[in-house]
Amino acid sequence: MPHTAPDRRTLRRTAGVIGAGAIGAVAVISLGAAPALAADPAPGLVLGEITPPEGVKPGSSFDVPVTFTNTGPADLGKVWIAYSVTEGLSQAELPSNCLRYEVSSFDEAPSRSDAVCEFDQTVKPGVVYAPQTPVTIKALDRALYDDLSVSVANYDAAPSEGASKPVRGIGPAVKLVERPDAPAAEPGSAEHEDWDRISVRVTADSTADFQVTGAALKGKVGETVDLRAKFTNAGPGWVLPELGAPSTRILIKMPAGTEVTKTDGFCNKVDAGTYECGTAQAWVEAAYEGTYDFKLKITKAVAGAKGSIALNGTARPFDENKKNDKAAITLAVAGSGSTGGAGGSTGGSGSTGGDGSSSTGGSGSSSTGGSGSTGGTGGSTTSGTSGDSAVDGDLASTGSGAALPLAGAAAAALAVGTGTVVVMRRRAARR
Repeated sequence: MPHTAPDRRTLRRTAGVIGAGAIGAVAVISLGAAPALAADPAPGLVLGEITPPEGVKPGSSFDVPVTFTNTGPADLGKVWIAYSVTEGLSQAELPSNCLRYEVSSFDEAPSRSDAVCEFDQTVKPGVVYAPQTPVTIKALDRALYDDLSVSVANYDAAPSEGASKPVRGIGPAVKLVERPDAPAAEPGSAEHEDWDRISVRVTADSTADFQVTGAALKGKVGETVDLRAKFTNAGPGWVLPELGAPSTRILIKMPAGTEVTKTDGFCNKVDAGTYECGTAQAWVEAAYEGTYDFKLKITKAVAGAKGSIALNGTARPFDENKKNDKAAITLAVAGSGSTGGAGGSTGGSGSTGGDGSSSTGGSGSSSTGGSGSTGGTGGSTTSGTSGDSAVDGDLASTGSGAALPLAGAAAAALAVGTGTVVVMRRRAARR
């Protein structure tokens, strides 16, 4: 995305003066630098507000009208407009003066698609311009919470890292047209010298089913058994939270009479026999499945020993099925007459209303979690299945981590079932 170095022109000009020689250069800087810079002001590109999309449903499309003003005193010979969307959205057919780049996920940012359109024509100061035909965005089947960013720059804003080879649009080339009916940005209102960007949060009318699967363990006193519990997003939507907030947390409580000898690398102990786990990234893909592997030593036989895996109290208004938010982890100890219960899921998670998502995307700090590790050897174990067995205890109020208050704050901004949009401007420094 567009970035700019601080005071780039000032630094170049000052370096040239200093190179001319010592004390005389200092005198030139102090007496003449300000007028020289004033003669070459920043172009000052400013975007107009983007109309929020409404009634976004998977499979539907919406246009993105874009306007901008050159608030500088001189003409610009060329500008670029870029449209960046996260993976629940896609640019529809692009004109031939646009290139599409697929950018893979990295660090804390999810994958995205960038369309960069070049307009090789004069852009006059004080005039509002817009592409003669707006770019159309399609909501894909997995759309739920997504980010749409639009930028304008006087340089090519193509992504430089992690991007695929660009593909040129096949539609007729589009030009910029003047928009005298739109209000022009005031001179001096630009926050950057050669670019501007607006990010829009797009909420689709869809759902995502978060669910957990427990396990049925068996063994003898003194043996070590393998526990593998699971968290799954059955979709159809993917979940991109707001910056700094997790999508969810998973709480695993061990059966009585056991001692954890090996902990899953994505889980932390929060209480005696209780662990909090996260997902592989801050976002959760539409078909995500995370496994949590532990080794448990059976220290004694406890009749009806039962633990559980449960989604914690992070708000999930997008998840309408609460029956699979908890599942039992049972333990049958040979020779004790203890059989425990089934390892299926049951009951609600104790989560409240609001929005557990936040994206974006991109990107923000992610929660740790979702392990693909495999269990080691030991006693026998049987994976549980989804069902309606009772689970002892309510883990929804157990420690949820420092990021959860942020998720609660983000919840107030979203309402599933409508096209809710939060508009924010994001700024950065040029690489």
